[in-house]
Amino acid sequence: MEISKGVEMLHLEFHGNIIHPTLLWDQEMAVLIDTGFPGQIKDLRVAMDKVGVSFDKLKVVILTHQDIDHIGSLPEILQECESNIKVYAHDLDKPYIQGDLPSLRDGQDLPLLKDGHLENPPKGKVDDTLKDGQELPYCGGIRVIHTPGHTPGHISLYLKQSKTLVAGDSMYCVNGIIGGIHAPTALDIKAAQLSLKKYIDLDIESVVCYHGGLSKGNINEQIQKVISY
Repeated sequence: MEISKGVEMLHLEFHGNIIHPTLLWDQEMAVLIDTGFPGQIKDLRVAMDKVGVSFDKLKVVILTHQDIDHIGSLPEILQECESNIKVYAHDLDKPYIQGDLPSLRDGQDLPLLKDGHLENPPKGKVDDTLKDGQELPYCGGIRVIHTPGHTPGHISLYLKQSKTLVAGDSMYCVNGIIGGIHAPTALDIKAAQLSLKKYIDLDIESVVCYHGGLSKGNINEQIQKVISY
């Protein structure tokens, strides 16, 4: 689904789960925010083809956090693109993404379990770490917002040109309405609640939640409601 020119919310399905990576692009390059489950590189290719963006144009991957549905296809992307991809993530989630530490959710990703453990958990090198308030120069400017709670190094991304918030798993959405924090998967619910307050002062026209998809209109009011709840 097109959010604005050069910003597309992808729609991927895996064992009944619907997830929404975000694709950004301009004349020079493409940026992928989160990579889906393991084995979804073909789905990503198809989704990119549909919007007319060549997979060869992909130069940057930004990971909102370490969960398997966000980093799952990273190894395949790295294998296929070799040294042409730069991978970003927050320092606190970097060791889990790289496989230096076991996943914080080993045992919870049921479609990929064998005897209660992940089979060959995905991992990939993180080239550069991100900090709260940092701005990346890609595709009109991307502001990094450290939003811990779901995981320690969870980040959200504010796309300055389109006034779009890519919320990752900091919030979920139901039928176009922000539902707030998904408490059962938040490792630190208090931190997650505090993180939402970082959105209040942003000029947001659209929110992409990885689970639930797009919300448009009265975003700041919606966020105020879930903070107050």
